[in-house]
Amino acid sequence: MNFASVRIITDNVDGLAEFYEKVTGIAAERPAPVFAEIVMPSGTLAIGHSQTAQLFGADSAVAASNRTVIIELRVEDIEAEYARLKPWVDQWVQEPTTMPWGNRSMLLRDPDGNLINLFEPVSEAAIERFKDR
Repeated sequence: MNFASVRIITDNVDGLAEFYEKVTGIAAERPAPVFAEIVMPSGTLAIGHSQTAQLFGADSAVAASNRTVIIELRVEDIEAEYARLKPWVDQWVQEPTTMPWGNRSMLLRDPDGNLINLFEPVSEAAIERFKDR
């Protein structure tokens, strides 16, 4: 089995696609006006309009209502990413902080309020843990 993607359901596909393009530096692929994908080597971040969620059943997913999932993106240099993103990110949750498990992390929210953790492994153990991922 291979991990394929995480999909965010939104009423603002264009806005979220633009936001994640800025965060990742990757242009979104747009196979349909109601759908976008940020394709990375490790997996895909999909963005679907709330209209598409109706195909899975009424109220199966509700836009902008997530408070349980954290989208995590590993970066090469957390301090450089913080400096790059700080001028235009509206919702910071945590500035770069070294966590007990050895990652240096910063947390922010996308325009729909979804939590994003950008992190860099910095301890020897964390670097070792992520070397093959």
